[in-house]
Amino acid sequence: MKKGSKAAEPDTNGVVSNAPRAEGRRVDARRKYDPEQTKRNILDVATQEFSAMGLTGARVDAIAERTNTTKRMLYYYFGSKEGLYQAVLEKVYGDIRALEQDLHISELDPIEGMRALVEFTFDYHDRQRDFVRLVTIENIHGAKYVEQVKTFKGRNVTVIHTIEDLLARGIAAGQFRSDIDPIDLHLMISSLCFHRVGNRHTFGTAFGRDPSHPRLRARHRAMIVDAILRFVKKDD
Repeated sequence: MKKGSKAAEPDTNGVVSNAPRAEGRRVDARRKYDPEQTKRNILDVATQEFSAMGLTGARVDAIAERTNTTKRMLYYYFGSKEGLYQAVLEKVYGDIRALEQDLHISELDPIEGMRALVEFTFDYHDRQRDFVRLVTIENIHGAKYVEQVKTFKGRNVTVIHTIEDLLARGIAAGQFRSDIDPIDLHLMISSLCFHRVGNRHTFGTAFGRDPSHPRLRARHRAMIVDAILRFVKKDD
C-alpha cells in the first residue's frame, strides 16, 4: 500500500473493499431527512400556489415539483388537496397572531400600545400579500374550509384579548372612551389595512393611483394610525 493512502475497510462480512458502503449512504440520507422541515417547505410553497391560483386552480403536482417531493408524500402529510389548503390557512392565521403576541403590547402605555398594534397590522397586510389573497379566497368559499380548522377560533381570539386589555387600561388611565366594542375596533383596524391591499388593483384602475406606491404607503400608514387613535381617545 502506498504511503498516505487510505486503508480499505472490511465490510460486515470481513471482506476488504475500497467501494463506498451503500448502507452508510442510506444512513446518511436518513440523518439528513427532516420531516418537519419538509412539511414547512411544502406549506410555504402551497401558500404561494393557493394564493395565486385559488383552491380550485392550484395544482398539487406543481407544489410537489417545487418542493422536490411527490403527490404521495403531500397526501401522506396532509391527507388531500383540501387538507393541505386548510393547513395553509391554519399557518397564515397562526403566523399573524403569533407575531402580534411578540409585540408585548401589554407592557406598553395604552396609546403607544394601540399605535404599535395598528402599525403592525398595516405593515403585515402590506408585506404579506399572500395572506390577503388567501383571506379573500376563503371568503369566496364562505369560510367553508377554515371553519373546519380546530385551532382557528382559539388562535384568533388572542387579538381580541389584546384589544380588550388595551381598552381597559386606556379607560382606567382616562385616555380612551368607554363605549368601544373590541371586536368592532378589530374590524375597523383590519378593514382599513386590508382594503388598500386587497382592492389595490381595482382602486388603481378607477382612480389612477396605486395604494402600494412607497410615498402613498407612508401617508396611508400615518393616516390609519391617526384615524384609530382619534377614534379611541376620550374627548378632552
